[in-house]
Amino acid sequence: MTLTYLPWRRPTAYDERPCVRDERTALDYRGFAARVEAAAEHLAAQGVRRGSVVAVMLPNQVELLVVIMAAWRLGAAATPVNPTFTPTESGHQISDSGAVLVIDRDNVADLPTEPAGTLPPAETAPGDLALLVYTSGSTGRPKGVMLDHGNLAAMISGMGEGIRAGADDHCLLVLPLFHVNAICVSFLTPMSVGAQLTVLQRFHPVEFLGAIERYRPTYFSAVPTIYSHLVALPTEFTADVGSVRFAICGAAPAPPELFAAVEKRFGFPLVEGYGLSEGTCASTCNPVDGVRKPGTVGPALPGQLVAIMAPDGALLPAGERGEVVVKGDNVMRGYLNRPVATAEALGDGWLHTGDVGILDEDGYLRIVDRIKDMIIRGGENIYPKEIENVLHGGTGVLEASVVGGADTVYGEVPVAFVAPEPGAVIDVDVLLARCREELTKIKVPVVVHVLDALPKNPVGKIDKPALRARLAATTSKES
Repeated sequence: MTLTYLPWRRPTAYDERPCVRDERTALDYRGFAARVEAAAEHLAAQGVRRGSVVAVMLPNQVELLVVIMAAWRLGAAATPVNPTFTPTESGHQISDSGAVLVIDRDNVADLPTEPAGTLPPAETAPGDLALLVYTSGSTGRPKGVMLDHGNLAAMISGMGEGIRAGADDHCLLVLPLFHVNAICVSFLTPMSVGAQLTVLQRFHPVEFLGAIERYRPTYFSAVPTIYSHLVALPTEFTADVGSVRFAICGAAPAPPELFAAVEKRFGFPLVEGYGLSEGTCASTCNPVDGVRKPGTVGPALPGQLVAIMAPDGALLPAGERGEVVVKGDNVMRGYLNRPVATAEALGDGWLHTGDVGILDEDGYLRIVDRIKDMIIRGGENIYPKEIENVLHGGTGVLEASVVGGADTVYGEVPVAFVAPEPGAVIDVDVLLARCREELTKIKVPVVVHVLDALPKNPVGKIDKPALRARLAATTSKES
């Protein structure tokens, strides 16, 4: 198979090698290429052109990958949309991205499987926009991270070198494909070397171990919550996982004890990585073959520079704490139609992550804090402002603030604090019902605390550290 419209691929003959499968479909490279070409013809007939954006709102399945590549075949970009989004959430992404077409459960069956050969030669170039991945921010409205093919090429090259990906590898994809992690680490990296991919639609601990035994993957990437579920299984649940040469853990902090527990129970090494959508997924990773340092997220991946910056912009030496900043061809083009936010993130030539870290003498990074208020629930990034916007629209709500509460399974969960307007009474059940209508399930607060007034700092802003301390004290008393 020759994917000439993917600038990072060298012409090669993988045609008959297994390529990708899900629960319903299995394709070799030749078959996958035919599906992509046929889908591209269909998209073109629907008005997709060079420079267009195609939204794909599907659960994990082969057709999702086909649509993304079909868009690239036409010189268009793809924006993957979480299929569990409410109409409010999906509507914002589709509208903001300027998508000219949405492929979802209602029309995916219309995709043809055999090409007619009607398309002209592909012209996709490294500077063309490839992905619009949406991530929330301080405004509470998700913004589009613009990743071009050059960004993807850099990411795939560095990741492939970092994990020593080869044609004999086989990735078991379990993370959702609306995340750049799954797209880059689990999909594009193996495909760039002629390896194979098996796509799972959802995660269940016992079924996942069964999939490892059945499909014999050599690696997979997952979040700490998934590994917590796996090691929590009763000992009678066993499976032959001997094919797995390593697994990757990322998207949220994980304690060293979890890594030790995974390796002890299953026998394969678990390596931790770190990165952002703005950096096309990953910037550091503990080496698969080499020194792994528990408690760190590893050194910079090939082709990237990771540094620690002081508030005045000076780069700090090893052992000093500061903001983690990143440089490399993997760093995003910017945020779609958000010049101010782009300047804040990239203005001095570094990608500012908003995370606080320390580099040791060997260049291994340890994340020690977060500048931003982001909550990470089971690997999913949740931004309080988006939830607060919904809470503020509730009847009788004067003030609202959301912080992360500790959770033994998910790491963190959103907890809300609200204060009523003078003379008003807040109905918590009604407020939670509003949240369920406007927000994906994982963003709905696990509890809403009603206070007479929310604490303020000296400049009059809601004091989130005070709320976190209050929550921690309450949790401590209950335990």
